[in-house]
Amino acid sequence: MRVLFTGGSGKAGKWAIRHLMAQGHHVVNVDQTPSGLDCPELLIDLCDAGQVIGAMSQFVEFGELDAGTGVPTYDAVVHFAAIPRVMIGTDGECFRQNTLTTYNVIEAATKLGIPKVIFASSETTYAICFADGDLKPDFVPIDETHPTVPHDSYAMSKVCNEVTARSFQARTGADIYGLRINNVIEPHEYTEMFAAFVEDPALRRRNIFAYIDARDLGHMVDCCLRTDGLGYEVFNVANDDTSVGITSDQVIQQFYQGVEVRGQMGTFETFYSNKKAKKIMGFQPKHSWRDKID
Repeated sequence: MRVLFTGGSGKAGKWAIRHLMAQGHHVVNVDQTPSGLDCPELLIDLCDAGQVIGAMSQFVEFGELDAGTGVPTYDAVVHFAAIPRVMIGTDGECFRQNTLTTYNVIEAATKLGIPKVIFASSETTYAICFADGDLKPDFVPIDETHPTVPHDSYAMSKVCNEVTARSFQARTGADIYGLRINNVIEPHEYTEMFAAFVEDPALRRRNIFAYIDARDLGHMVDCCLRTDGLGYEVFNVANDDTSVGITSDQVIQQFYQGVEVRGQMGTFETFYSNKKAKKIMGFQPKHSWRDKID
């Protein structure tokens, strides 16, 4: 597939693009800074609607000129570009850029007749990550039916983006899939970070004791590219296991006293349910920090 990918110069985007290219997709990265990847790139401001629709409807490589058949079209757009969290700049600017860029990207894609958009939502939509104090979930494991009542501007922007996406899908009929991505971990970060998580599980409370390997996130994007006809859907994206050394029962005892537990949980089963993605999309994460840390 020919895929326009926004935010491919970021942490998650680089790994996703590498995976998509390895699967045979032709990917064009759209960002404000070069990625260093071996793919064509356009450097634009996604807050400018004119630049966004222009990027989706122009030549990007000299080789495309040789056919003489006009600008090639895209099969899908993957939108990962965003201010990645609060406390980088002001809260208002985080909300403005994240919502405006998402509106511009989905509007341009649907106006140009691109049949599929995959966009990055977030674990923060469930409010816990950036809440003031210790906010507990309504139930665990958290699945896509859990309320999304954000407590911060970043999470607010992601919930707003989901509403924006659903609205564009309703009026256009395109496939638009939102990925509620958990904390993205690169392979080298296992040895750098996870010993501390084993020592102090409380460090992972705000991430619902979950994580997503950057390579498995790329796999989930590919699953979305290969699955058609769902209309609008959102999916939690996480690995199968928790990111701490204690068992799931111990996590419940220490951190989720009084929280409803829905169903019997496995010994190290994630509290950020990925069952919907596995059932509908065929998502099968392959990586675990437990294979890297003794």
